[in-house]
Amino acid sequence: MQNRLLAALPPDDYGLIAPHLTHIDLERGRVLYEPGDRIDVIYFPHDGVISLLTLMDNGAGIESATIGLEGALGLMAAVAPRQSLSRAIVQTPCRCARIGSGPLHEAFEKSPRIRELVDRHTEALLGHANQSVACNALHSVEARFARWLLTCHDRISNNTVALTQELLADMLGVQRTTVTAVARALQEKGFIRYRRGVVDIMDREGLEATSCECYDVVRRHYERLLPQTG
Repeated sequence: MQNRLLAALPPDDYGLIAPHLTHIDLERGRVLYEPGDRIDVIYFPHDGVISLLTLMDNGAGIESATIGLEGALGLMAAVAPRQSLSRAIVQTPCRCARIGSGPLHEAFEKSPRIRELVDRHTEALLGHANQSVACNALHSVEARFARWLLTCHDRISNNTVALTQELLADMLGVQRTTVTAVARALQEKGFIRYRRGVVDIMDREGLEATSCECYDVVRRHYERLLPQTG
């Protein structure tokens, strides 16, 4: 699997950033940014999921968007210095390319294609976050859990989603006991196999039927705005 934004760049445009890219494997649970942190490194996932969490003063939070091989974390720092608005946490083991904000800004200034991709990615991520607001308020935990599993499945190279109950509870904004109950219900239907720290996708069509409309809405939004290569 390869990051689609990087794969979509013509050779001359990619050449502007290639010397500055490094590769890293990020472990599950690693926090990349907290709200207010200066964004000085941009991450382009090849395989894996980074979640953006909106946090409350009491420490509670809920996922507002996910980033995988279709996009990048911190891409708006290519335009100008930015601070993170969310906690960015590695949700599944993630293989990434990364680049400093300075070199990416220089490439952004020189390349219309890079500027176009940054603009489109910003619109897609905003649409994703907007849909998440409605989804978290209106849809059942089971439907949102199914949506979340499908979203992860699209961004990894196998059928096994490695996660912790605590992280998943944070993603969905519910208690851990609720996560357990919903996971068991989906397992009884044969859609998943749930083990401690691991969910195996057994019946994707079943999950799609259980998921709310938001999965398709967000997927179509990304397909319309961002490259589908790779």
